[in-house]
Amino acid sequence: MYHCDKIFIVDDDSIVLSTLKMLMELEGFHNVDYFDDPLKALLSLKTSKPCLILSDFMMPQMNGIEFLSKAKLLCPEISMILLTGYADKENAIKAINDVGIYKYIEKPWDNADLIMNIKNGLERSNLILQLNSKINELSLAKKELEKYNHSLEDLVRQKTACLLESNSKLNAIINFCADGIVLLSTDGHIIQSNPAFHNITGLGDNYIINKPLKDFFTSDSKLFDNVFLEKEILVNDIEIKNSINDKIIPVEINFSPVFSDENTLIYYVGVVRNVAAQKELDRLRDDFIATLTHDLRTPLLAAIQTLQFFLDGSLGALDKRQSTLLDTMKKSNEDMLGLVNALLEVYKYESGKLALCCTEFDLKEFINDCLSQLVPLAQKKNISIDFNQIAEVSIFADKKELRRVVMNLCGNALNHTPDGGNVKISAHINNENAIVISVQDNGSGIPRDDIPKLFKRFSQGTSKKRSVGTGLGLYLSRQIVEAHGGKIWAESELNNGSTFSVLLPDSIVKNIHSQH
Repeated sequence: MYHCDKIFIVDDDSIVLSTLKMLMELEGFHNVDYFDDPLKALLSLKTSKPCLILSDFMMPQMNGIEFLSKAKLLCPEISMILLTGYADKENAIKAINDVGIYKYIEKPWDNADLIMNIKNGLERSNLILQLNSKINELSLAKKELEKYNHSLEDLVRQKTACLLESNSKLNAIINFCADGIVLLSTDGHIIQSNPAFHNITGLGDNYIINKPLKDFFTSDSKLFDNVFLEKEILVNDIEIKNSINDKIIPVEINFSPVFSDENTLIYYVGVVRNVAAQKELDRLRDDFIATLTHDLRTPLLAAIQTLQFFLDGSLGALDKRQSTLLDTMKKSNEDMLGLVNALLEVYKYESGKLALCCTEFDLKEFINDCLSQLVPLAQKKNISIDFNQIAEVSIFADKKELRRVVMNLCGNALNHTPDGGNVKISAHINNENAIVISVQDNGSGIPRDDIPKLFKRFSQGTSKKRSVGTGLGLYLSRQIVEAHGGKIWAESELNNGSTFSVLLPDSIVKNIHSQH
């Protein structure tokens, strides 16, 4: 039986590549090619066909999704694993939908888990190769039967036996698969289901067959509106209530259409995966990060205060070199404290543990106060700041959290505006009686394809250039605005600057100008 164990590993980080090489050798994988450039890997794919590709996500030549998409065209049957340093579910879903990757694994990875996924990926690829081999054999058998139908009854029986054997193996795979599998009609009714799906629902075929699949989920049925569009799609954030123990089980479903030889849609196959354990691991990870960042604040604050004692002369006089060095150390600690605070705020918003403290305040006075703190940065770069003065309007919102949003948007505008440029801030009431705050700069702008990524966690603005920032500022701003029931968006064109806007509905307490 044909067996392939060839592996390609692609990562532009030489340290990561060396680590992976050492791990693979220790685990007994010797038929491995390593590439620090995805373009070299693509070139090698034309002459050497691996059974599995392990690729990094962020690479300067092209990202992991682009590389795996090109590799898929050259080797459509191999398993692909994507390594990513970002906890970004939407990028993972895009990779699964657009490329059809086998797994995505977040950095830093667990060695045992990585090796297990590599072994499973190799097994999967070999199963696909074997299945395709069987399909090819059956296709050849069909042609032979058509040609020799009247004279080769023995051959017919032989091939029929092979077909039954293959069908038996396929049924065994379906029946013993850990994931639930359902066969659906074109209108979404269940035709067939496997034991794993019975275990998830707590129901047998008598209660499942011919029932609409969406009836088994507690989630909004609108999640299924785009499922039956004759294309592969992943639906997540849905739940099934088990009829035996009444437990709510979170699942995700991968739907794939099945077509006939005449390219007519026959039915859909849905793979239902229980993700309760994964969600619990995500929760434990987030709790760990929150605890760690919280515990880091105290020693950082102590270090900053101690350095301040040195700088203000409380512990004796310092010469100029000592003052410069200690001031640099203090700023580094303050930057680290800012990162820790941002991580903690993100966790609080995501876990729903942060309640807004809304008060009434004057919007114009609030924005002017924010801008006064940015004047030194603007003067340093010779940037002019224009504020379109709004009439006196009192709003009801969390002043501290809204300040974080305005300061972040204005700070980003100043950072991305060239020396001698201009930043415009405006606030007005739209036709729906909602407050709209906009920050406009005349910087280099943002590529159109990167705009949807701006407000995602750990996004750094553009895929064309890596930033030294945390990628949390705009994500946290979005969380704050959405907690107020509003929305935030960006408009930009390359070389024509960018405009970031915040809409706050139902926040106006009184409009003094309109009263006059």
